[in-house]
Amino acid sequence: MTQRLAKFLEGCYAQYNVRACRDSDPVSFVHEHDDPLEREVVGLIAACLAYGKLASILASVGRALERLENRPRSFLLRRSEAEIRLACEGFRHRFTGGEALARLLCGVRRVLKRRGSLRACFLAHDGGSSSTVLPAAGAFVAEVAGSPDGIRHLLPSPAGGSACKRLCLYLRWMVRCDEVDPGGWDCVGPARLLVPLDTHMARVCHLLGFTRRESSPDMRAVREVTEAFRHIRPDDPARYDFSLMHRSVEGGPDFPAILRRAAGA
Repeated sequence: MTQRLAKFLEGCYAQYNVRACRDSDPVSFVHEHDDPLEREVVGLIAACLAYGKLASILASVGRALERLENRPRSFLLRRSEAEIRLACEGFRHRFTGGEALARLLCGVRRVLKRRGSLRACFLAHDGGSSSTVLPAAGAFVAEVAGSPDGIRHLLPSPAGGSACKRLCLYLRWMVRCDEVDPGGWDCVGPARLLVPLDTHMARVCHLLGFTRRESSPDMRAVREVTEAFRHIRPDDPARYDFSLMHRSVEGGPDFPAILRRAAGA
């Protein structure tokens, strides 16, 4: 079963984990910057807004970055918290208003002032002894948030049991390095990543037999799915996230049957 499924997943990876697909994904905003210090801030903003319809996500991320002069790290370090709040006035992406975005950005600013980079903040909480990034991710969120008010939806903590899809997505972008994921945090190995899991991906993984939770995924489901992918790629369990999502969006009426056959069901 694993060999057949691995072949199917590698086929998806070869077809969809390419620049043509990347260019219509929010990760494309990260690739627009060469400076890894700018990239990590752009990535966090883009990942936190990555919910809803794709066209809406891309438009909202673009608007958010424009308000920060398309160089958010530089903007945050040069401006006061009052100026950041002013820049975010009137912003709206679905449930996220300007005040919530400003609180996130002010938290990022405090981390940059204290640690120098988001990477340094993550590493300060990561001893590398855990089999996953989960403990460090929780501490990272707590430091960026300072207080949960206003950013719980944008950047929830794993401590609450949430699947933390967008946090896991951000870490995938920062840690993995291929044609889609830009990388930069080479101090954290991809073997320790957690698979980003939303309702759509949970259904796909349910069809593959990776989890019994078909909807409303939580951190327990994330662990189940990650462990299942780890059996196929112990060095890189999040390898197929992007390509499998794109293959599933293409879908077709026979897609569930294709998944079941690939899983040997």
